[in-house]
Amino acid sequence: MELSLSARVSCHSCSTHLRLFPPQVLAMAEDLIAAVASQTKRLNSSSEVVQRLEENGHQNKRLKSDADEEDAEDQNKKSPKRKIVLLMAYSGKGYHGMQRNVGSSQFKTIEDDLVSALVQSGCIPKNHGEDMKKMSFQRCARTDKGVSAAGQIVSLKVRLIDDILEKINNHLPSHIRILGLKRVTGGFNSKNKCDARTYSYMLPTFAFAHKDHEVQEELFRLDRETLESVNKLLACYKGTHNFHNFTSQKGPRDPSAKRYIMEMYCGEPFVRENMEFAVIQVKGQSFMMHQIRKMIGLVIAIVKGYAAESIMELSWGEEKVDVPKAPGLGLVLEKVHFEKYNRRFGNDGLHEPLEWTEEEEKIAVFKEQYIYPTIINTEREEKSMANWLNTLPIHDFNSTAVEMQTNNKNSKKSSDLEASDGCGDDSD
Repeated sequence: MELSLSARVSCHSCSTHLRLFPPQVLAMAEDLIAAVASQTKRLNSSSEVVQRLEENGHQNKRLKSDADEEDAEDQNKKSPKRKIVLLMAYSGKGYHGMQRNVGSSQFKTIEDDLVSALVQSGCIPKNHGEDMKKMSFQRCARTDKGVSAAGQIVSLKVRLIDDILEKINNHLPSHIRILGLKRVTGGFNSKNKCDARTYSYMLPTFAFAHKDHEVQEELFRLDRETLESVNKLLACYKGTHNFHNFTSQKGPRDPSAKRYIMEMYCGEPFVRENMEFAVIQVKGQSFMMHQIRKMIGLVIAIVKGYAAESIMELSWGEEKVDVPKAPGLGLVLEKVHFEKYNRRFGNDGLHEPLEWTEEEEKIAVFKEQYIYPTIINTEREEKSMANWLNTLPIHDFNSTAVEMQTNNKNSKKSSDLEASDGCGDDSD
C-alpha cells in the first residue's frame, strides 16, 4: 500500500528532527524508514498479484460460462431434426383460442406460450418461432376462445434434444403441459391425417330445467325422464347434416357445411361442490367454429320449452334459423383420432401408433387439477351458464315454427324440404 501524503510529510518532518540526534540514532532511524518503505513495496506487489489472480479467475469463469452456453447451443444444433407430434393439455381460460396470431400481441393464444417454450428450450431456432411454416407446424384442432383441451395434437419438426419434454414444460405455465411425444412420418400433418375429434361439454344440469319451473341452481337434480329426452335429441345429430345454421359465414349450399357426427350423448350427472353437473360427449369427423356450442344450445332451448322439436330438422334445411350458442366455458377437446394412419404406419416397425394409453393417467390428473376446477369455479363465480340462459327468451324461435307450419301446408314445398334436410337415413 502506498503511503499517503500526510504520512510522507510526517516522515519528512521526523527526519528533519532526527538530524538533531547523534549519528548513531540517525542511522537507526534511516534504517527503520528504509525497512518501512521496503515492506510497503512488497505489500503493493502482493496486492497487485492478488488482484491479477482474481481478475483472471473471473475472466476464466466468464469464458467457461460462455463456452458452456456455446457447447449447449452447438449440441442443440447437432441434435437431429425430426417430425414429431406433441400431446398437449391446457386450460383455455384467459386465452383467445389455440391458433397463434403472428404479429398481434393484443390477443394471447395457447400457441404463443408453446412457441416461446420451444424456442427457449432449444427445440427450434428463433426464426422458426417467428415463421411457423419453417418447422411445418400444424395443430389438429383450432379451439375457440376459452376452450380447453385434454388431448390436443400438434405436428412439427424439432431438434430431438435430451430430456425434451421436461425442458419444454420448464418454460410453460402450469396450466399448459406437454404430456407425450411420438415420431411420425416426414409428411405427417396432424390436421389432414385426423379421422375424427371427440369433444366434451361440461355443464350444470339446471340448464335442462323447464323454463316454467322455478329452480334453485344448487338444489336442482336432473331426473331420469329429462336425461332421456336430452339424449333422444342429441342422437338426432348423428349422421351427415347441413350445419350452415350452426356456424357463421356459410350458406346452405356450401358443401363444407355438411358434417358427419358419429356419436353424441349426455352421461350420468354428478355433484361437485354442491352443484350437479353432466358431461355431453360428441365425436365427429370435423367441426366448424361454434358448431358444437350451437348444437348443445339448441337442445337446451328445446328441453327448456323455448323451441319446438321440429326446429332441429328445420335448422338442417336451407332456411335461416336462429340457433343459440351455449357458453364456451365447458367445452373441452378430449381426443383426436388417427385410425387410418395407425393402420398404415402404426405397426411398420419404424413408427408408433398414435394412441396415448400410457398417458391416460396424466391426462386424467391434468383435467382434475386444471380443467374441471376452472369450469366449476368460473360457473359459480361468473355464472356464465345462468346468464346465458337468461338470453334464450330473446331468440326468435316462434317465427321459425310458424314458417315451418306454413311450409307443411304446401305439400310440394314440404316434400322438397324433406329431400334436402330430412333426419331420416343419416340420423342413426
